[in-house]
Amino acid sequence: MTGPTLDRALAERLAGIARAHVAREYPSVLVHVLAGPTEAATPRALHPIFFGSFDWHSCVHGHWLLARLLRLHPDLSHANEIAAHFDQAFTPAKVAGERAYFERPGAGGFERPYGWAWLLKLAAELAGHPAPRAGDWAGALEPLTAAIGDRIAAFLARSDYPVRAGVHSNSAFAMALAHDHAVATGDAARAGLIAAKAIAWYGEDADCQAWEPSGDDFLSPALIEAELMRRLMAPGSFRAWFSRFLPRAAAGEPATLFLPARVRDRSDGKIAHLDGLNLSRAWCLRGLARALEPGDPRRDLFGAAAGRHLAASLAHVAGDYVGEHWLASFALLALEA
Repeated sequence: MTGPTLDRALAERLAGIARAHVAREYPSVLVHVLAGPTEAATPRALHPIFFGSFDWHSCVHGHWLLARLLRLHPDLSHANEIAAHFDQAFTPAKVAGERAYFERPGAGGFERPYGWAWLLKLAAELAGHPAPRAGDWAGALEPLTAAIGDRIAAFLARSDYPVRAGVHSNSAFAMALAHDHAVATGDAARAGLIAAKAIAWYGEDADCQAWEPSGDDFLSPALIEAELMRRLMAPGSFRAWFSRFLPRAAAGEPATLFLPARVRDRSDGKIAHLDGLNLSRAWCLRGLARALEPGDPRRDLFGAAAGRHLAASLAHVAGDYVGEHWLASFALLALEA
């Protein structure tokens, strides 16, 4: 594969970015249903753990980023700070407060499905983590993990159609992360449910036109669907499906999938999503390249495209808070792939 990799210096940089925002309460965007005038509250009052990072889901995956980096580089200069933060964050009382929020009237769809998926990704990372107190962190989080796992299973069971948008509502992205958790925790029933739903929704897709990007995409609807199917299908079956799904990929078509998105204004939160698109595309392209057989010309094509996408946006994971509060997590996904 071409492009940068996760070395110690870059791991330190990403950890420093996340440490600076996971406990930063303001500025904050709240998605909060008010049943009356007495229900207005601060982010920290509503969310005892995930009150930072501008919004709930970014705070969740900021914690995932820190946990993942602590696993990959246990001697990080930030290691003691990360462990101390997790000690005070992942307590039974605070987790109970987070879970209680989901039981509020009007909160049934809170963070569905994106935040749910990232919570499961965080839980999967803490499960079996080598840090000395990680078992306590994972155990404390388990009541919320179980509640979210049940919610995503119930939601998939009653959903007739996928959401193919390139933003938070995308179904394939959430299913990919939820499947990671099911596999990591040995939950065969939930893994089977996700696989069955994905095959029902995407199994017959062919000749994808990839009309993307939209102006505020941070996910590629085409590539994240393919990345989900890569996780779920046997290698030979996936390659056959993928050849039908993107039949002209060897010729670099649709061309838009191989060209990084242009980001004109990184102080605009929606336009800055396009840096996330470049990073998430790199993650998918690298994963898809690995799934192809040696000698397949698409391997080098996808690897080179992943390198271009990383180069376009990796340098911009920090600078303006509208991107800084979340982009490093997608950088890590791409770098590890």
